Amino acid sequence: MEKLIADRMKYIDSSGIRKVFALAAKMKNPVDFSIGQPDFDTPEEVKQAAIKAIEQGNNKYSQTAGTDELLDKVTSGLKTEFGWQNPRTMITSGVSGGLLLTFLAMINPGDEVVIPDPYFVIYKHVVNMLGGKCVFVDTYPDFGLDPQKIADAITDKTKLIIINSPCNPTGAVYGERELKDITDIASKKGIVILSDEIYNIFSYDRHAVSPAQYYDKTLVLRGFGKIFSVTGWRLGYAAAGQELSELIEQMVKIQQYTFVCAPTPFQKAAAAAMDCDVTSHVNDYRKKRDLIYDGLKDKYVIAKPAGAFYAFAKAPGGSAAAFVEKAIANNVLVIPGNVFSEKDTHFRISYATADDKIKRGIEILRKIA
Repeated sequence: MEKLIADRMKYIDSSGIRKVFALAAKMKNPVDFSIGQPDFDTPEEVKQAAIKAIEQGNNKYSQTAGTDELLDKVTSGLKTEFGWQNPRTMITSGVSGGLLLTFLAMINPGDEVVIPDPYFVIYKHVVNMLGGKCVFVDTYPDFGLDPQKIADAITDKTKLIIINSPCNPTGAVYGERELKDITDIASKKGIVILSDEIYNIFSYDRHAVSPAQYYDKTLVLRGFGKIFSVTGWRLGYAAAGQELSELIEQMVKIQQYTFVCAPTPFQKAAAAAMDCDVTSHVNDYRKKRDLIYDGLKDKYVIAKPAGAFYAFAKAPGGSAAAFVEKAIANNVLVIPGNVFSEKDTHFRISYATADDKIKRGIEILRKIA
């Protein structure tokens, strides 16, 4: 069997998140802080738009880059937001699909990718699979970005800097000053910034700034799944200004031979969804953030998350893996930090669940601290 499996598979581990997610299905009524999936229902008008699209026969392939209706809507918004005169956009099969297309289009063996640590799980594994090298920049203990550390990590082989704000798993939201400094650093070397903005509306204390506001060589990846609670629809988009038009073109080319296109009826529904106001849900998640932080801050070392729907707490005893076992034994599911980091000192809590579950989870976590 070993001869049948490609060597590149040695560089990928099964997702630690999915392992815990699968475990949750076997447990009886656990407090599930594991999966990053909104607990609110899909807005009714978004559901109806999808149903209507299916009933009207929008069930065949779209153009590879996406439907004109959705592309026009996305492009119009980006022109207003970033001042891009002629942005290039494509619709992807989720933000994960956009990440894969980006890495396939950019990374050669030996290329280096600068990644703040902790990080979203896909970055490390796909870069490694393609023969690239991850250069991790430590952001512990407060998870802020230090531009000097980013500068120090850059070499002649650096191809890409990844920025994820609001951040999964830490909930950090980076400020205007640090992002400007990092774009200045990237600009001097002509390095592309990949800005993963899947949680861009889930920012609770300040606006989540995009590096695209300051730097033309920024590739923006955003999605619809988290915002409208349609994670199963697998729908996102990649966008860039004229400087990176050719990169988007190459990503579209790869999509032809992989995903083919994003799901057509959901593209129709997403165009309608962009007019849907989800401010109330963002406000609800701000309250959930406060609930989890206020409930744990005197028992755990925990930085107050400013966005997304995660908190990244330090594990008592120093080993996150050992603590997660203890939490699971007490019917609480959390994710060990080594899934997202080169360290095993913290664990991730997803507070994307009902308030009563959060309160029950807080009670248990306080007891086992």
